[in-house]
Amino acid sequence: MTALLSVNDLCVYFRSDHGVVKAVDGVSLTVERGEILGLVGESGSGKTVTNLALLGLLPKHAAYFPRGTIHFDGQELVHASERALRKLRGRRIAMIFQDAMAALNPYLTVERQLTEVLELHERVSHRVACTRSIDMLARVGIADPERRMRAYPHELSGGMRQRVMIAMALLCGPDLLIADEPTTAVDVTVQAQVLELIRDLQRASSMSVILITHDLGVVAGMAHRIAVMYAGRIVESASVTGLFQSPLHPYTQGLLASVPRMEASREQPLQPIPGLPPDLARLPSGCPFQPRCARAFAKCVTAYPELLALENENGPAHHVRCWAAMSTSTEERERA
Repeated sequence: MTALLSVNDLCVYFRSDHGVVKAVDGVSLTVERGEILGLVGESGSGKTVTNLALLGLLPKHAAYFPRGTIHFDGQELVHASERALRKLRGRRIAMIFQDAMAALNPYLTVERQLTEVLELHERVSHRVACTRSIDMLARVGIADPERRMRAYPHELSGGMRQRVMIAMALLCGPDLLIADEPTTAVDVTVQAQVLELIRDLQRASSMSVILITHDLGVVAGMAHRIAVMYAGRIVESASVTGLFQSPLHPYTQGLLASVPRMEASREQPLQPIPGLPPDLARLPSGCPFQPRCARAFAKCVTAYPELLALENENGPAHHVRCWAAMSTSTEERERA
């Protein structure tokens, strides 16, 4: 079966006063129909830029694509016209942005912002658009949706604004939902509600979802597969079970070790990843993670490995981009 979304060797570079910033540098990934893909990594790893590229929302005066392709349901998007992209945005591909307060227009009521989506893409009357918008607000858990339709974004709480964003994204029943840090700036209780809401709506409509986050704990109970990004590239990808049970890349292991655990004792401190992410305009030679990696050796400084697919009898292939992990896997296979 052909994947709904297929990204192959995508590069997104930005021109800056300090040189070329390689925000995305050879990313390849697929999303199947009805699948939830978790895209994780520290801030600046390229997660959001990758997905903004899917929708053609990057600034054209600064961003360019030296190579790579994006195919959505057979349609190539990197070189698609603005008119073609507008037909997809909000209708077949929708996005929940990180900051709902910044994404929503402060000068327009909730009603205007919701009904505009339906009037533009489905050419329905304003009355029909209002009815469907009210139904969707109720569906995402907003009480008294008729009154909230008349409100402006600043009159709503953070959790309610996030729900309005979700309602807007789902109004046209998209095939692919991109949820970019959907729980940012909301409290823990609302976080759980928002994630549960996205999961329930995904199951009800069999929609595909890309869930972007820096927190592996968020995707543990939602995603089918996880791709880990670092310095503009995917360094590891596997099923949720495979990645949590046997993380191979030192960066993935560091992310997992830094997650607080209920069973940990008070004497057992968190283990942060040392150092900082690299400057994407001045990447180190070899593997960009090697300055922070305790397992790095000479080869890590001189060459960057390709993403290797390791055999997995119990599910999808486990991919990793790491000399140390590859050496360990090879030794284990030879012993077996």
